[in-house]
Amino acid sequence: MTTRRLEIPPKLIPIFDGKATIRGAHGGRGSAKTRTFAKMTAVRGYIWAKAGREGIILCGRQFMNSLDDSSMEEIKAAIKSEPWLAKFYDIGEKYIRTKCGRVEYKFAGLDRNIDSVKSKSRILLCWVDEAEPVTEEAWQVLIPTLREEDSELWVTWNPKRKGSATDLRFRNSKDASVKVAEMNWSDNPWFPAILERLRLKDLAERPDTYDYIWGGSYITVLAGAYYAAGITAAKLQRRIGRVPADPLMTIRLFCDIGGTGARSDAFAMWAAQFIGKEIRVLNYYEVVGQPLSAHVIWLREQGYTPDKAQIWLPHDGKTQDRINDVSYESSLEAVGYTVTVIPNQGKGAAKARIEEGRRLFGAMWFDEEKCAPGLDALGWYHEKKDETRNIGLGPEHDWASHGADAFGLMCVAHEEPKAQAKPEKNWRDRLKNITSNSGTAQSA
Repeated sequence: MTTRRLEIPPKLIPIFDGKATIRGAHGGRGSAKTRTFAKMTAVRGYIWAKAGREGIILCGRQFMNSLDDSSMEEIKAAIKSEPWLAKFYDIGEKYIRTKCGRVEYKFAGLDRNIDSVKSKSRILLCWVDEAEPVTEEAWQVLIPTLREEDSELWVTWNPKRKGSATDLRFRNSKDASVKVAEMNWSDNPWFPAILERLRLKDLAERPDTYDYIWGGSYITVLAGAYYAAGITAAKLQRRIGRVPADPLMTIRLFCDIGGTGARSDAFAMWAAQFIGKEIRVLNYYEVVGQPLSAHVIWLREQGYTPDKAQIWLPHDGKTQDRINDVSYESSLEAVGYTVTVIPNQGKGAAKARIEEGRRLFGAMWFDEEKCAPGLDALGWYHEKKDETRNIGLGPEHDWASHGADAFGLMCVAHEEPKAQAKPEKNWRDRLKNITSNSGTAQSA
């Protein structure tokens, strides 16, 4: 038996040791996970070919228009880094295979060619790199194609958002045959100096995305998002943590109205207290397609009963249901709540909300656990761009906009303590000034 010496990051040794059906690693940039997995595919090919096994090593990515988009060059570099592997493999411009011809690499994009994967036979190993965007549908098609008794699936990815199909399937699996590790730059014993300089530059200049790029964290603040700077400052100043409610102060609830049915927009609601100059943001609620009664049940479960809480609605809170002749305003008043409807702010409404949100962000304290989904929305809320003309088109209307709109409603409705009040006496007077100076941004 020939013994070969192979150096890999210590944290990955238990991932490749022993039997498993799935092996994987997730994390940030510079962790050496991709190069290590590429090298280990070649090691497995070497072992199988030496043992007389025949088959293919399938390397997939969600998006692959050509071999230039594949893992081929990474695998070539990994093989060439080990002289004993380089002697064993035949490497051409568009192929990689063992010189004996028993094991060869194939490459596939899962977004367009997932059905063609089903026709591939004798897949000994499938490695999916950059697997974060792989859909659940693709996993459902791919996994059953691994029909050899000892076939394995390897997965490497940089997490982006909670709840991705890849994350849900593999990150916290309790299956003993699934071995997955988190790998970041600090786990790479050969972390190069050039990447260390880039890492420190990002830490100093782009702290809002540093944890995502280098620390393997989910992306919580999109670069260029309207509230990116505010969220980053709140984290650094430790204004995101545990925020208890003051039992003597009113709970203020600010809503963005969705609708009922699976295709409706989300209903979003922030719970906050205005205490002195502080805005204590206590909770966040968002659902899709639920009736008003479901929102009222949640309010009662949280202790936000009519004697302790008041509700603010956008202008469409007055809109009557054509069938039942009721509105959100009338329905909530019917169950005892004091309701204020903020009138239509007209042209410039979106910009007014964003400007007030940015102005007030430094006075806000957020409950980290209860507000997590809402903070995710604020960290993503960004401007839609016309890439051809390089101009902004106002806020992007996507999954984040409903939470952001409810947040903006809270900001335009905020009133400073009377002792500190400006000549504008209340939010109605101040709103007139905001919207009159807000330019021509699109209304939301």
